[in-house]
Amino acid sequence: MSELTATVASAPAPARAAPLLRPGNSNCPGCGMSMALQIFARGIEHRRVQLVVPASCAAVMAGPFPTTSLAAPVVLSTFGAGAAVATGLARVARLNGDGTRVVCWAGDGGTYDIGMASLSAAAERDEDVLYVCYDNEIYGNTGGQRSSATPAGASTTNTPAGKLEEKKDILAILAAHRVRYAASLSIAHPQDAVRKVRRALDTSGFRFLHVLAPCPTGWKSEPALGIELVRLAVRSGLYPIVEIVEGRKLVINHEPDFSTEALELYLSLQRRFQRSGLSAERFAAAIAQNWRDLRARSGRIVPADREG
Repeated sequence: MSELTATVASAPAPARAAPLLRPGNSNCPGCGMSMALQIFARGIEHRRVQLVVPASCAAVMAGPFPTTSLAAPVVLSTFGAGAAVATGLARVARLNGDGTRVVCWAGDGGTYDIGMASLSAAAERDEDVLYVCYDNEIYGNTGGQRSSATPAGASTTNTPAGKLEEKKDILAILAAHRVRYAASLSIAHPQDAVRKVRRALDTSGFRFLHVLAPCPTGWKSEPALGIELVRLAVRSGLYPIVEIVEGRKLVINHEPDFSTEALELYLSLQRRFQRSGLSAERFAAAIAQNWRDLRARSGRIVPADREG
């Protein structure tokens, strides 16, 4: 080990005195990604991190160095190259032995769609990367088009009558890669979210975190209601809070009460569902099926459906 490498390896990681996202950024009021970044910073604590940000709202909201609002070293990448760039940085960090944790912070477009090839490749090779998808269910930074994370029935700029296709199950896709750790986070349940961030940062190999991040512009909702919308999504069963270890062991972290009232309120507080007229009953059937699958994968005994 060279003298320079030894010095870097023995240097203590500085405590994080400032939030990861500082004032001066250009995010919209009520942006769920902003809230997710603050929760993520609480999980980072003293750890040294580098961020890779593919094209997205996160790529433009912080501004350029030296006035950037992100309080960590950042590399911006194209939509499709986020996981590949993170792979390179992680390998360099390992060669330097400095303990830096490399985090790819990507939107749903850069994850579910354009970035899927490099994401799948990095996951399959078990690269030492933490990939975080903040999912606002829309291409928010380029005009509000549909992505494959957009739920059926939601209006976007290129599906004004409401998207027809169902949303991809991104956690199931990553679990099929047998990644070391994958989990969903709720910004309305910060204790659970911070615990998962710490676990993901301290695990080696490929890890994946999924965050539902309300976008008041795309969701046509009030900026002050972001956390409440996520709480309603969790309570109704629409957004399961789970973690998956080694692609096989699924743990349900929060048992919802499957409230019909919560689901109806979740839909009514967003104008993006108004044109399609999608009802809570339509969502309820898909939710029930999804939870039957989750319980079966978690090893719970699943009662058979009654006939008639």
